Amino acid sequence: MTQPQSEQLAHDIRRLKWACRRGMLELDVLLEPFVERHYADLSEQDKITFERLLTCDDPEMFAWFMGHETCPQPQLAAMVQLILARNSL
Repeated sequence: MTQPQSEQLAHDIRRLKWACRRGMLELDVLLEPFVERHYADLSEQDKITFERLLTCDDPEMFAWFMGHETCPQPQLAAMVQLILARNSL
């Protein structure tokens, strides 16, 4: 028996919010609000990319979000930019 789509989305958001609790507060304040406010509106491909981003190491992500380095993977780099843009609204 499969869950209704809204229940699945709520489950995914709870799971992702937990995964967004990183070892760096700077990442927590970027990632958790993004999941709460914008994850549901992402395309399926962007959801997959976001989850891939969460598998990256904190120091790498910190460097990408702070603009110290550019992510070498175009899809992840685009997701970083999307998160920054949506969080600045």
